[in-house]
Amino acid sequence: MLATAFRPDQLDTVNDVPAIDSDSAWRAVLSRDRKVDGRFVTGVLTTGIYCRPSCAARHPKRENVRFFATGAEAEASGLRPCLRCKPDEITREAKAMEAALKLLAEAEEVPSLEALAAAAGYSPHHFHRLFKRATGVTPAAYARGLRSRRATQALGSNARITDAIYDAGYSGPARFYADAKARLGMTPSAWRDGGRGETVRWAIAETWLGRMLVAATDKGICRLSFDEDESDLHRRFPNATIEPGGEGLQDLVARTIAAVEAPERPHDLPLDVRGTAFQEAVWRELARIPPGETLSYAALAARAGNPRAVRAAATACGANQIAILIPCHRARRGDGSPGGYAYGLERKARLVEREAG
Repeated sequence: MLATAFRPDQLDTVNDVPAIDSDSAWRAVLSRDRKVDGRFVTGVLTTGIYCRPSCAARHPKRENVRFFATGAEAEASGLRPCLRCKPDEITREAKAMEAALKLLAEAEEVPSLEALAAAAGYSPHHFHRLFKRATGVTPAAYARGLRSRRATQALGSNARITDAIYDAGYSGPARFYADAKARLGMTPSAWRDGGRGETVRWAIAETWLGRMLVAATDKGICRLSFDEDESDLHRRFPNATIEPGGEGLQDLVARTIAAVEAPERPHDLPLDVRGTAFQEAVWRELARIPPGETLSYAALAARAGNPRAVRAAATACGANQIAILIPCHRARRGDGSPGGYAYGLERKARLVEREAG
């Protein structure tokens, strides 16, 4: 984001308005950064038009570009709006998204696409494209994520699971339990009680990345880490029974080693993942990133259904209990730097390189 795009202590000597940090603005134009649409417009002196920073048209030469705080300012300089990106519609789009998100947040039942589009003032087809461009997900996926987050919050605050189901907006227990089977990794009551009563079996194996700890419940792998031992499991799962080895674990460890040796290949290993609805949405999006590529925390947050939760997306990556199998090494900061990694940035870089190779 252009944190320094407008500096009130600097004034444009021609227009007497806050000046724009042209270097930051130009970088946003080159990356077609939609997050800064509405903060300024790009004037192209050779064509006589002004555009959004994210305009998909071919980039002009830097010496032919001037930045303006508003479209009106650009028009006062003799420029006209671009017919391709329609920079003057940004305010309308922002209001449309605000109306749609408000309707989604307040509705007891998930609104139809037609109802959302009507509230936003667009046709259903146009609104669908606008919503996905702004959030990274479809309106239906956003609504599912919102309902799932409500269920997570309700489970933690309600004494009765049935109350939590209806408070979250589900039509009945059957629909909730169908979602919970894939999302929670255990029964809702066990999840709410912190997994008490679970048995965790573990083993340590050597891999190309070093000593790897694999721990699993009867439902699947609940911990994959490096440079850890049994004491770390007791710390992470204080309410569980921790046991070395166990029936079926040897085969599971062998399959896990194979997956770690080839992180670019999809796997079908069973996972017992326990996180908030938003964290699990982020983990699903991590798995959808093509091997060898990375995605910013901001993009992950948008794809997970909450574009403003950039810090929460980074926290979700840090809360990942299952390294590599949930590929949080594919996440990075918005400036392109690698960000953090629980097992060292060297391992993170090696994983990305291995996937790309």
